[in-house]
Amino acid sequence: MLKTNYKKIYSGNQFNVKAILEKLLQINIEGVVKDESESGRLAGFASAIPGEQDLYVHNDEAEKALEIVNNYIKEL
Repeated sequence: MLKTNYKKIYSGNQFNVKAILEKLLQINIEGVVKDESESGRLAGFASAIPGEQDLYVHNDEAEKALEIVNNYIKEL
């Protein structure tokens, strides 16, 4: 299995991912978004329905980032 320095902290629609990213940036945490539907579109496989996005942060910041995610989910 491939070892990585990033941990997935959230999967959801692009609007929620963007909102969480903004909250993370306020506390100086950079997030990485993985969007399989966008990757497929760029490769020539058109999709009219956007899929879920995965949000990753560096392992060192995962605990703090998960607090932000949990608070955001409570607000919904």
